[in-house]
Amino acid sequence: MKARLIATGERAPAWVAQGFSEYQKRLSHWLPLELVEIEPGLRGKGRDAQRAIEEEGRRVLAALPKNAHVVALEVAGKPFSSEQLAQRLEHWRGQGRDMAFLIGGPEGHSPEVLAGASETWSLGPLTLPHMLARLLVAEQLYRAAAMLANHPYHRA
Repeated sequence: MKARLIATGERAPAWVAQGFSEYQKRLSHWLPLELVEIEPGLRGKGRDAQRAIEEEGRRVLAALPKNAHVVALEVAGKPFSSEQLAQRLEHWRGQGRDMAFLIGGPEGHSPEVLAGASETWSLGPLTLPHMLARLLVAEQLYRAAAMLANHPYHRA
C-alpha cells in the first residue's frame, strides 16, 4: 500500500523540499509517500479564478491512483489530534487500498474534487502556506505511522 500527496502549486522552495524529503524517507518503511505536484491554474488580472480552480481540479482528478481512498485537505474538514490521525491511518491501511491526500490551490478544491473525496481533513483553523501544508502532512503521517509501530518519535 502506498500514499500519494497531490499538491497544487509551484515547485517547493529548498527548505520545504528538504523537510518533505526527510519525512518521506522516514515514512518509507511504513507508508511509501509520493509527491505529485499539480500545475496551478492561471490567475491574475483579467483571469477567471473559477476557471483556474476547475483546471486544477481536472489535473488533480487525473493524478489520482485508481481505487484510492481520497482525503482532501480542507479548512472545513475534520480536525484530528495526532492520536486520532493514527487511528484513521490504521483504518485506512485496513482497507488495503492506496491513499491520496490532496492539497488544493489558493481558493481550495474544485467541487468535483471534493465530491470525489472519501473524506476531508483539516490541519486547523490557521491559514497556512500551501508549501508548509505539504510538510505538515508528511510529518503528521510519519507521526501517526510511528505511533502505530510503537516508535518513540511521538512523546505526548
